[in-house]
Amino acid sequence: MDLWERARAFAGEAAKRSQELSAEAAKRSSALVSETAKKSKEIFSETATKSREIAAEATKQADLLAGQIKRLSTDLPVPSIPSIPAIPPIPSAVAPEPDAAELERYGITEDLREFVKGMAISTFRDFPLQDEPEMSDVPTVSNVRQDLNEWQARHATLVLSAVKEISKFRYELCPRYMKERKFWRIYFLLVNNYTSLYENKYFEELKVKAEEEKKDAKKEVSDTSQATTAEQKDMKAQSKTSTSTNPEHDLDVFLLGDLGSDDEGPEGDDGGLDDDFDKIDGTSGLESDDDDKEKAAGKAESAKE
Repeated sequence: MDLWERARAFAGEAAKRSQELSAEAAKRSSALVSETAKKSKEIFSETATKSREIAAEATKQADLLAGQIKRLSTDLPVPSIPSIPAIPPIPSAVAPEPDAAELERYGITEDLREFVKGMAISTFRDFPLQDEPEMSDVPTVSNVRQDLNEWQARHATLVLSAVKEISKFRYELCPRYMKERKFWRIYFLLVNNYTSLYENKYFEELKVKAEEEKKDAKKEVSDTSQATTAEQKDMKAQSKTSTSTNPEHDLDVFLLGDLGSDDEGPEGDDGGLDDDFDKIDGTSGLESDDDDKEKAAGKAESAKE
């Protein structure tokens, strides 16, 4: 019985001690929570105060910086921005439309347009024309084959820009279904009744123009040759004039006589020439002084007689 009583007493004591410890632990936990909350509230309050102070300081510094920037901006001169000139419009890359006279000259008439409107892609694709072997790779210029003649090449260029149907046919057929050479051969065979008259007229005009240029060239050569002949005649006349006015020639005529007038003068009449030689001999200084004296004495005797 004592043992049981002791056990019950010990268990009651243990329960009482456990209750006291639990109450004390709860009290301590409550005090700790209260202290923690108080500390957190103080920290939060302090953090908020610090944040407000930092924000106020940042605002103050920003206001000071903005004031300095404003003062500097008012002190600096504002450069004047030059006016931007108006940009001219970009010219259109579309080729100008050919005039009606040129279209008429190269056979692009209303009849041709109406005939072309009745064509279809099958008109070219099913045309009974065999492909000819290419002898050489003929280049293209302005989308037109250069194996065409001058009139056909210009006609093809104009018809591509003036008649949209032909341009469409060529775009869809070449070179997918046929060569460029074959396309234009078929086209000119189809429109031959509408273009042959204008083509023949064009080459006739070129022929007439070439003949006129040839005549003008011959006339120019003839005028040049005539001018050259006249210049040669003038040069001969000037040569004769200069020869007749040559002083040396006059001196030869004075000393020797006019050789061309021998038939007009009397035969044997050379006294003038002898007198001239006497005058030359008398002044030549080749004879001696004695001879001069004898001649002077002879002249004096003849004068007395």
